[in-house]
Amino acid sequence: MAFECQKGIESLRICSIEPSKNRDSLTLESEKRKPLHKLDAKGGIVNSKCEDLITGNEVLPGCRSITELPPVLISEIFNLLEPKELGIVSCACTLLYQIASEHHVWKEFYCERWGQPILQPPFGAGYSDEKSWKELFAEREFRCKTFMGRYTIDMLYGHTEDVRAVFVLASKKLVFTSSYDQIVRMWDLEEGLSIASSESLGCTIRAVVADSRLLVAGGTGGFIHGWKANDENPHLFDLRAPQNEDMEFQVWEHGGPITCLALDFNRMYSGSWDMSIRVWDRSSLECLKVLIHSDWVWNLAPHDTTVASTAGSDLYVWDTNSGSKLAIINNAHAGYTYSLARSHTGKLLFTGGEDGAIHMFEIFENAMYHVRRVATWIPHLSAVYSLAFEFPWLVSASSDGKLSLIDVRKLLRTNRNSALNNSSKAVNLVDNVEPPQRMLHGFGSNLFAVYVGSNRIVCAGEEGLVRIWNFSQALEIEQRVQALRGLRLENRMRRRNRQLETNDKGRRGNQCSFTEKKNQIDGHRNSWNNRRKLVWKVKA
Repeated sequence: MAFECQKGIESLRICSIEPSKNRDSLTLESEKRKPLHKLDAKGGIVNSKCEDLITGNEVLPGCRSITELPPVLISEIFNLLEPKELGIVSCACTLLYQIASEHHVWKEFYCERWGQPILQPPFGAGYSDEKSWKELFAEREFRCKTFMGRYTIDMLYGHTEDVRAVFVLASKKLVFTSSYDQIVRMWDLEEGLSIASSESLGCTIRAVVADSRLLVAGGTGGFIHGWKANDENPHLFDLRAPQNEDMEFQVWEHGGPITCLALDFNRMYSGSWDMSIRVWDRSSLECLKVLIHSDWVWNLAPHDTTVASTAGSDLYVWDTNSGSKLAIINNAHAGYTYSLARSHTGKLLFTGGEDGAIHMFEIFENAMYHVRRVATWIPHLSAVYSLAFEFPWLVSASSDGKLSLIDVRKLLRTNRNSALNNSSKAVNLVDNVEPPQRMLHGFGSNLFAVYVGSNRIVCAGEEGLVRIWNFSQALEIEQRVQALRGLRLENRMRRRNRQLETNDKGRRGNQCSFTEKKNQIDGHRNSWNNRRKLVWKVKA
């Protein structure tokens, strides 16, 4: 088994971990590379520009296995491995298992994929019942399988017209929806019950977004209506109370309907059909930047100091500090590019358009900001109105009344330390993609909004209903189904064996009866012959 560890352009290759009589020893073989790191006698890294061979004795004098390296050096090597590779290496011996299990890189793995956990445990040496980052990562990775399992569906009734926006605040187990009926509703994610609803805002609400401090909604009136969180309220926001200047606000600056909203820690973003995106300061509610597009803005996705947006049929990436345009993809779709989603790291962009296609783009930051398309799916027959991404699942909602579930792990690079920022090394994977892993049906009309969170998929559309696809019990259900299937198979085998035994006994009984009849016939023949012989003897 070979493990290749790279860091930037220079690399150190550790290979051929061969089993021996003592499984705790891992052999280091030499490997010829171009620019590489050499290790001196003290374990220091020495850069070399020439091509040569590095043998195990040159790494550390007298070092014959990786377990003889200093733990600090082993830890640095583990920094360059993928989660799967790190798990495999930890199975080699007790020492590597201990180092790998307590390695800080598990926190990086988790945060890169899903961000900070909703409930952060106290990671300290004094706690005995805490969960390590490795355990949290393993649990979350295991939960990724749930979307391929069985589910239950909850239907939420309350809106009287088409539902245009859905947002899930997983940390508080809340769902927010908005509709053509000009009302914002709040639902309990676990119970599926309506908690509160706002009064009519006077226009169609096309966008709604929230976090633990703020809830904002925007619509065709061109204003942003916001509610501030109240810590005394168990559901954070009081939508039913009359307007309170301390807890509610409205912002008017857009010249057209607001189509999309987003929040981060310090800023608020809004996109409109007035062909602009406005960046707001959350505390002062002042507009900091205005990003002008060439067409109607349909969606946006911020990350750090950049924001991606779709306008018309194009895809944009902007720098929010300077207001400059970093990249643009013209005609990303045939028709309007309605939907947009972004990974937690900000490196992956997903777009859905009027043509029913879904594109995956990767952002490369080198001397120039570069965006390249790496995958394409066409799971729908009509427009894709909404996308939601939670690693590794991309979920799309379309006007054909279907949801598609796409696992993007097969498209991502297996080596997280490869030169991601070097666009010349990017591989175009468009011709190597697979179809969606799952399609969810059962909708007879347009789906306008979808969101993924907490083992659930929430979607809504033209019917005015909000559906929650609950996968929280998928693994338990699958385990019960497998157990019942095993019992049925065992009972079937028992019945089959019993039938075979019965048939064997029947055949044996038939053979015995046939033998008895044959013996009787033979006995009658022998007695007749004996009597005949006796008669002839008497006559003689």
